[in-house]
Amino acid sequence: MTIKIGDRLPEGTLSEFIETETAGCALGPNTFPVADLVKGKKIAIFGLPGAYTPTCSAQHVPGYVQHAQEFKAKGVDEIWCISVNDAFVMGAWGREQKATGVVRMMADGNAAYTKALGLDADFSKFGMGTRSQRYSMLVEDGVVKQLNVEDGGKFEVSNAETMLKQLA
Repeated sequence: MTIKIGDRLPEGTLSEFIETETAGCALGPNTFPVADLVKGKKIAIFGLPGAYTPTCSAQHVPGYVQHAQEFKAKGVDEIWCISVNDAFVMGAWGREQKATGVVRMMADGNAAYTKALGLDADFSKFGMGTRSQRYSMLVEDGVVKQLNVEDGGKFEVSNAETMLKQLA
């Protein structure tokens, strides 16, 4: 069943490649319970089929990086990119996209969290296996306030500009 507006995010974990060691976060991949990360925060989340894929690299991530300050000005605490890739790939892609410290590049290596959201897609015909649908959502304290899921192959409603228009 696909998550919908008003639902609480499911339990689960996501991984992130940490560039700088801090208290509680070692250098390299770290795994975090989503419930802990979203507690008390307003987060713009976007999901996409894969790191280094054409639309994701040329439009989706760059849009959120470019508009990050506008999101902050509208009260968004964090921006996340979730993809069915490992934390090493997401970390490298984030560095290349100049997203470090701007967009949290969250890895869902086995698609477990994406499946829990009901937003998984079969990309086997492209040799990519199980991936994520392209979507965006606004989450406040773990509850979905906005949800924009793209029709297959489209990039029309999950972009940063649409999410900015939806912010109160």
